[in-house]
Amino acid sequence: MGNFKVKDLSLADQGLRNIEWAEAQMGALLKVRERFAREKPFAGLKIGIALHVTKETAVLVRTLRAGGAEIAICSCNPLSTQDDVAAALAQEGFQVYAKKGQTKEEYYEALRSVIASQPQITIDDGCDLVSEIHTSYPHLIPQIWFGNEETTTGIIRLRAMEKAGALKYPVLAINDLKTKHLFDNFYGTGASTLDGITRATNILLAGKNVVVCGYGPCGKGVALRAKGMGANVIVTEVDSFRALQAVMDGYRVMPIMNATEEGDIFITVTGNKNVIDIPHLQRMKDGAILANSGHFDAEINVNKLRERAQQCRMIRPFMEEFTLDTGKKIYVLGEGRLINLAAAEGHPSVVMAQSFCGQALAIEYGVKNKRKLKVGVNVLPPEIDQTIAELQLEALGIRKDVLTAEQNSYLTSWQEGT
Repeated sequence: MGNFKVKDLSLADQGLRNIEWAEAQMGALLKVRERFAREKPFAGLKIGIALHVTKETAVLVRTLRAGGAEIAICSCNPLSTQDDVAAALAQEGFQVYAKKGQTKEEYYEALRSVIASQPQITIDDGCDLVSEIHTSYPHLIPQIWFGNEETTTGIIRLRAMEKAGALKYPVLAINDLKTKHLFDNFYGTGASTLDGITRATNILLAGKNVVVCGYGPCGKGVALRAKGMGANVIVTEVDSFRALQAVMDGYRVMPIMNATEEGDIFITVTGNKNVIDIPHLQRMKDGAILANSGHFDAEINVNKLRERAQQCRMIRPFMEEFTLDTGKKIYVLGEGRLINLAAAEGHPSVVMAQSFCGQALAIEYGVKNKRKLKVGVNVLPPEIDQTIAELQLEALGIRKDVLTAEQNSYLTSWQEGT
């Protein structure tokens, strides 16, 4: 066994069973693993990873190791680790530094442990690993070939770094793959967010006014599934096109200050800061429930709420009650962190199969093309999306049509018209 820091090694047996269950639903990624095991595209390479340490992520790291890589992994969120999975990875000899409920100091210590492995390739979810390397370990940058970024928030941060001239090595935008951005954000976030809210509260969504803050791919998925469970959905947005799209999809759209007086449940999925702040909290109904599925715990101003509250107490796991000076009670789930991972298990395995096919195939692409990558954010070729979609269809046992020679010729010519 290698270096590790996990909560409890005795949980490893349960973790192995959970990884086995995930693998049963991740056939597309297992097909990639089979090829990697034969070809060893990452032989001798060190990969440093900051991802949610879940059963699905374990399937990815096993896949990369099958390809010859040496792995060091930590979590990208203090509340998202599945402790049994972390124990299982430690038992399998991975360098793993993760436990659920880390303090901020423990979280950054884990990041530094991964950096200490001196990776040539980084995989990040939220840009904390890349940011820490650039801030505290710039001397390691020349040896890093490239990185991968998993999520929208991380891409936003990386593009800001690039614009400021602060990003010093190439990063591949995994989040911009259609098989990630659509399926993971839309299907995955929608399903897992409502799963987390239900586990944390055991409430019935039918008949509730659910306010979804943000109508990007994540917000669309959350809104659709809340509507499907019988909720009355209100959308708040700052983007005119997305606000219009929400209206056309059948939702009420209004400024958040107006929505505060109607909402029973508020879900933030914007990637921004203080989307729900003290002025909004003061106008909410007694008993309002707040949850966040944006990457960082910045969307709900929990720190200010904690300062202003007359009383704070835990009602049940991942559900904290705040009593305001008016006597009104507000409930915050999962400390304002990712509710789908704090109180639930993250995206379903079949969704993550596609996202992690993207990670695995992007690493292979980066290794083959490392001299062609620009310093900054790099978009992956569309062929990777097509490969992932084909692998997933094959894994699901689904066949599709193929263009005939005549149809293909028609689509690539201009002579034939009316």
